[in-house]
Amino acid sequence: MASFQKYFLALVPEGELQEQATFLKETLKERFNVKYALKSPAHITVKMPFTYNESKEEYLEQRLKEFLKDYHPLELIVGGVRKFGDRVVYLNVEGKEDLFFFQKNLKAFCKRELNIVDELSDRNFHPHMTIAFKDLKKNQIPNIIKVLEEQPVLERFVAEQLFLLKRVEGRWKTHKKIKIG
Repeated sequence: MASFQKYFLALVPEGELQEQATFLKETLKERFNVKYALKSPAHITVKMPFTYNESKEEYLEQRLKEFLKDYHPLELIVGGVRKFGDRVVYLNVEGKEDLFFFQKNLKAFCKRELNIVDELSDRNFHPHMTIAFKDLKKNQIPNIIKVLEEQPVLERFVAEQLFLLKRVEGRWKTHKKIKIG
């Protein structure tokens, strides 16, 4: 019997940038009881969550490897605090046109080759690294932004791998790392 699980595709920084973002999330948890963003590593989503047959993970990985062989690592700048309405506070991500080209082609590949639904958020790609969402309250946002601006992040990040994240026991875990290029 098929077992379907939730997955998504992201660019995930490792090392210092990951540590900085996690520290900011933990600070918000301590100061504002905002903790939902801690359910995943800091990341830049390039393909929104989708449901996929767990027994076909190897096929998914192989197809993604084939797709990624024609691309080069992506250079990004992460820094500056922004918000989407009253629901999301994030670190801004600046990428060159190759990031937008990559994401557009990845979502088309997933739809065409893997029959993965093209979500509205996939079509309105705005690269960012979420620091707080879902459990924050509207009146907390100005104070949250102030706290984040007191500990500024400005880092160059070269994404050399695409990460397949999988939902396990209510948290998003890094499941596979696939080399870009």
